Amino acid sequence: MSQNKLFTPFTFPSSGKTMPNRIALAPMTNLQSNEDGTLGDDEYNWLLSRAKQNFGMIITCAANVSADGQGWKGELGIYDNKHLEGLTRLAEDIKQYGSLAVVQIFHGGARSPESLIGTQPWSASAHTMPYAKVPVEVRAATLEDINRVTEDFIAAAKRAEQAGFDGVELHGAHGYLLHQFLSTATNKRADEWGGSFENRSRMLRTILQQIKAVVKKDFLVGVRLSPEDKYSFEGIDFDESVTLATLLAQDGVDYIHLSPWEAAKKPEKYATGDKALITYFRYAIPETPIIVAGKIWNRADAEQVIDLGADIAAVGMAAIAHANWPAQVKENNTEPSRQPFTVEHLREQGLSPAFIEYMKRWKGFVAES
Repeated sequence: MSQNKLFTPFTFPSSGKTMPNRIALAPMTNLQSNEDGTLGDDEYNWLLSRAKQNFGMIITCAANVSADGQGWKGELGIYDNKHLEGLTRLAEDIKQYGSLAVVQIFHGGARSPESLIGTQPWSASAHTMPYAKVPVEVRAATLEDINRVTEDFIAAAKRAEQAGFDGVELHGAHGYLLHQFLSTATNKRADEWGGSFENRSRMLRTILQQIKAVVKKDFLVGVRLSPEDKYSFEGIDFDESVTLATLLAQDGVDYIHLSPWEAAKKPEKYATGDKALITYFRYAIPETPIIVAGKIWNRADAEQVIDLGADIAAVGMAAIAHANWPAQVKENNTEPSRQPFTVEHLREQGLSPAFIEYMKRWKGFVAES
């Protein structure tokens, strides 16, 4: 059993970077940066407060690598040198508390609203966005788009390295552009970028390989994956996801971050089997670090996923509600209180009014006044 393992250091074998414990702050949308993508004070304070409270790795919200890849208002940007000042400040100050600083990088693709980006959103293939309140027509990527966004990811990673971050995480989950290329639901291409699993995974693998070729060896490059279908994020086969993880390991990925929405669950494809979803990946990539997120609320939850094969537990909702989550669960194994939370409580935990309003979208999280 993983008794006390949660609070032991973890060293990434390929880079030599060390976390003081096995607890990561999960990357979460928070709407707290400025309109031009520069770091907002509210976002800075939110992330820094968790570093101060001994989260071993701080992963930022998704930061867009291209101007046409923005997914929401108040999003952190990393597509221009104008973002460097804030990114540098953030990286330096997170690291002074002993946490690793990682910026998650992404492109929204079909999920980049025209009202924000000023042009029609694009994806692997043309389609009408499913489940949208108002139908959104998405155009197919041109080869120029694919080449440009690949270069944008590389430039963003180099910018993160220049800013002093310990690494980047490629967001290949949750229905954003890299996920859209992986998915059979949104990638109907007949060229080298679609069709077969090999072709659908080409964009993610190419970006990873090319980033690894230009950053220093001690700079982490992780990948976040949705290992199976969830909600409207469809077209992902579980076995393909496990195979993808093995290929990414061969490509030199520093860690795989799984986002199954429930960290300890069994895969839907093998729901009657005897293995947890994490365990399939552990067997497939025995030497590659695994982070997992999803409904990790207390110490027992975190230790369970480590027992099942994860190296690091990424804490999301519980970390929003409790800035001092690591201390709470370490000292006498205190059970963190659960939702709903008052607005006053969330303010005390470092959430801005914009972030609190966003959390009201999550049913039952914010108490009705």
